[in-house]
Amino acid sequence: MSSEPAPISEAARQALEQELADLRTERGTVAATLRDSDAEVGDQADAADELQRADDLRRLDGRIERITTRLAQADLAGPPPTDKVGVGSTVTVRFSDGSTDTVQIGEGAAVLDRTLVTADSPLGRALLGRRAGDTVSFEAPEGPRSAVVVSLDR
Repeated sequence: MSSEPAPISEAARQALEQELADLRTERGTVAATLRDSDAEVGDQADAADELQRADDLRRLDGRIERITTRLAQADLAGPPPTDKVGVGSTVTVRFSDGSTDTVQIGEGAAVLDRTLVTADSPLGRALLGRRAGDTVSFEAPEGPRSAVVVSLDR
């Protein structure tokens, strides 16, 4: 993926903002369970639990930082392009077998969403930068495939 800030769709923004709110709530809960560093430590099990909570806190902080950074980058990038396929675009494609599908180009699939195609997947890479009417070829699990970009929406 490019190091340039990439736009995201409104649905993706809302999902990230909800995840961020949930993570901050979870972080507050975990942080409240940590002992004061000057407090007396109990047995080894207590110490192990304390270390696990500290690890959980670091994991939560890392994810919060990544989401915050991604939302800031999306603000810099502006809205997804409407004239060519990019991250955040909603694209209708017609496959060589005549079937059509409408998908959204996303950065990653945190949730199993049949309409999300990640930008680094074979279809996603083939679609990036294309316009309505363009034909793309890509390698699917069942072999080489092609599709035509029928339409592009935000």
